[in-house]
Formats: sequence, structure tokens, C-alpha cells
Amino acid sequence: MTATPLPLLGTALLIDHFTPLRDWICEAGRAIEIQDFVTPNMSEAETAELIAQWQKLLPAHTGPRGIHGPFLGLDLSTADKEIRALVTKRLLWGVNVAEALSATHMVVHSPFTYWHLLNRANYPFIEPAMFDAMADCLAPVLARAADVGCTVMLENIDDTDPTARVRLVQQINHPNLRVSIDTGHAELAHGRYGAPPVVDYIAAAGATLGHVHLQDADGYADRHWHPGDGRIPWRPVFEALAKLETPPRLILEVREDRTRLPQTVARLEALGLAR
Repeated sequence: MTATPLPLLGTALLIDHFTPLRDWICEAGRAIEIQDFVTPNMSEAETAELIAQWQKLLPAHTGPRGIHGPFLGLDLSTADKEIRALVTKRLLWGVNVAEALSATHMVVHSPFTYWHLLNRANYPFIEPAMFDAMADCLAPVLARAADVGCTVMLENIDDTDPTARVRLVQQINHPNLRVSIDTGHAELAHGRYGAPPVVDYIAAAGATLGHVHLQDADGYADRHWHPGDGRIPWRPVFEALAKLETPPRLILEVREDRTRLPQTVARLEALGLAR
């Protein structure tokens, strides 16, 4: 019997991080997630210049590619239609960047919080209103994403209910919208708010899961540590991911000393978890 190959991990990075890691990324065909475009305040000239800089580097990269879309201050569920139109505009800008960089996924942030979970019975109208607002906000974005071959990945931030994003994605029912899980954000919610552990976020997402940010944490804050430096039990996490019928894109999203990534992955490989 042929052994199932270990999942190949990609990495999130800024443009200055690519060259030091180029050989490690490109020789294995790892996925990258470009994160230089998360700010909604970048001018047209700045955007064009940064895209041009990336385009000079990308011929060396043949693996899957994505971007992190803009998120600062952008609430996909805002009830104000005028503000919602602006959020849509910013996300469409992100899809245009994805097209220019041949990126096939774009991460966006979830608006769900612990307050929403605690008050679902007190204010039963809020969740349906949020779902409707998000569907309206994302409709043009998903249409454009489909045109350019990009999938929008909805990431947990303050989410303490692993099912909320799943139910939203199922309700919108668009092939270019899937769930993303950030393991560190899930661990933070587990430690601070008593949310389920990471493996339960994976189980809840099931077939809707298209993307994972792999980062370690201590259950207190959003650390973005290398896997193995925090308290997340990684063997159960990778075993839960292996049970999925369609493997999600796995992206290491660490904040400090990205030059350690080859050693971090070698450690996971030695444990028989990933490569």
C-alpha cells in the first residue's frame, strides 16, 4: 500500500520575505500568500508599483498563489448600505490585485464576535440581518472572483461559534466562497472565551473548508508563533485536516523570524505531520 504523502505547507509573506525564502519555496512548489495588500488606503500608483515589483519575482514561483485581502476597518456585515458599498469596493480592489498576481485565493475577515453568540437568543434578528448584509456585500466580489478564477476565503477572527461562517457560506452557496480557519485565532477564542478547540473548528467546517492559516498561540493573544512554539496540539490538527475529502490550502502565517520556517517544517516532517 502506498503511503499518503504528507501535506505540503505554504507560507504567508511580504515582498521583502520572498527572496530569502525563494529556494525553499520554489524548489518544492510551495503555495504563497502575498500579504502586502491588506491596507485599504493604498493609492493607485502605490498599488501598481507593488504589483510590478511582485511580477518581477513571480516567474520563479510555480506553486499555488493567493493574497490576503484588505481588512482593516472593513465590516462585511455593516448595516449601513453606503458603508457596505465602500467595503465591496475595497474587496473588488483586492480581487483586481489577485488577478494581476495570478492569485487563486483571497482571504477576507469574518465579522462574527462572542457578543453575537451570547446574544443570539436576545436579538434573534441580528444574525439573519448580518447574513443578508454579507451576501449583499460579497455578491459583486464573488462574481468578479469567479471571472478571474479566485476563491474568497472567510477567516475566523473573533469567532467563537465555529458554525456561523459555515452556515453563511452554505446559505450564499457560491462556488467561489469557502471557509478559512486561522488556528491561532481559534486557540485564542478557546483560551479566552471558552470556544471549542481548533480541531472542532475543522470538523465544523468540513467540506466548506478551503484554506487554513497555521500559527501557534498560547490561548491568550494573537501570537502568530511558529507551530510548536505555543500550546496547540498539532498532531490532532493535522489528523483532522487529513480526514477532509478535499484538502484545504495550508499556509504558515508566522509573524517573527520567517527564516526559521524551513526548520519549523522540518520539525513537523520529522513528526510525520507535514512537509
